[in-house]
Amino acid sequence: MDLTTPWLLPMGILAVVALVVGTVVTGRRRARVLVLAGVPGGAAPTPVPAGRWLSFSGLAVLAIAMAGPTVDVPTPRSAGTVIVAIDVSQSMTATDVAPSRLHAAKRVATTLIEAQPDSVDIGVVAFGAGPLSAGEPSADHALAAAAVARLTPSGGTSLAGAILGSLSAITGKAVVLPEEGAPAPELGYWSSATVVLVSDGEAVGEGDAAVVAATALALTAGVRIEAVGVGTAAGTTVDADGYTLHTALDEDALTEIAETTGGEYHPSSEVADVMDLADSLDRRLTVTQEPLPLAGPLGGLAAVLLTLGSARALIRQGRLI
Repeated sequence: MDLTTPWLLPMGILAVVALVVGTVVTGRRRARVLVLAGVPGGAAPTPVPAGRWLSFSGLAVLAIAMAGPTVDVPTPRSAGTVIVAIDVSQSMTATDVAPSRLHAAKRVATTLIEAQPDSVDIGVVAFGAGPLSAGEPSADHALAAAAVARLTPSGGTSLAGAILGSLSAITGKAVVLPEEGAPAPELGYWSSATVVLVSDGEAVGEGDAAVVAATALALTAGVRIEAVGVGTAAGTTVDADGYTLHTALDEDALTEIAETTGGEYHPSSEVADVMDLADSLDRRLTVTQEPLPLAGPLGGLAAVLLTLGSARALIRQGRLI
């Protein structure tokens, strides 16, 4: 048990002890006075009435209540980890989704972040040709939303890098693909972690083998990937490093990644679908120790004891003191 204002407890207890001692001393003095006055039976000290003991007990309980006692109790709550991995490659500057794919991706990410309860930790991974930045998952959702708002386009697209960067944020350690013939890294099992991959799905200069291997690592670690596609199948052109390139949404690539890990593909244009995604993210039931204030119940007990003490004093003695 903890006390929020512990210094009040000794003061209150000392006051109650002083009252008890004062009552006992007063009773003995009264007995001596009666003896001197020649009153028969006056030598025996008058016992402290039961009503007064009830009042003393009420004051002692009240002193404890004023110190603000709390006790930690186990409290179950739903918790989990969500990594929002956002594509910031040059293809995300395409305007086939107004005002641009990157702006649409930011809207999706912000919607997902705002829809999560406080018990869910959220991290943000920005990726282009590799994971450019990874925010450690935390309960500070405002921090995650601010990280999304600061994102700017840069470089190519590596879907494998997005998955590896997300796994690194979840596990708290750098995750890379193993060398050929080497065993896969041991990541543990993170069934309550979900990666929301927001991208146009175009992986430039990256072989399918890297994406397949990274997806397999996520599957082994129990991490589900939900893919949100941004862009259109018809696509458009973008200017990159002085070149004009055609870019289009690759739904097949995103669908394969999601379904391999038990997730689904969601077009960003379907807002209701994205909100359903926010509600369906896996969470785990955890038990945390939460402080339970005891001042209220103890104050009520003190009031009952003081009331009983006063009532008994009135009935037996015709007075409160």
